[in-house]
Amino acid sequence: MWTLVASAAWADNLPPVDVYKSPYCGCCGNWVEHMRAAGFKVRVHDTKNVDQNKAKFGIPYGYGSCHTAEVGGYVIKGHVPADQVKRLLASRSKARGLIVPGMPGTSPGMEGTGNPKDHYDVLLLGQDGKMTSYARY
Repeated sequence: MWTLVASAAWADNLPPVDVYKSPYCGCCGNWVEHMRAAGFKVRVHDTKNVDQNKAKFGIPYGYGSCHTAEVGGYVIKGHVPADQVKRLLASRSKARGLIVPGMPGTSPGMEGTGNPKDHYDVLLLGQDGKMTSYARY
């Protein structure tokens, strides 16, 4: 597991996160708080049609989740841990973004809803639309 220790300067330089979510989704709100606690400035955009954002950002069919975010030119789909978002930003990868498919009960914002032994993968979405493993929890 990756952990990035953020200095005050790093936190000041984090790009804002734009989150597109349903106004009725509690776990999305929990993920927003997770990102804020990690030092991100988050702008929330409530929408009644979250599926339109999956298409807008080119999320492949079958890799959906409840909310979609954009940060530093990357798409973040689902309950991606903040430390992985920071890792991606620091790497300046040419990838399109990160995805946590589904809603794993041990992911940020979903804590306590699944078996504490459940594992999940953070996937890197390449420019070509292919997925590769980026991190495992």
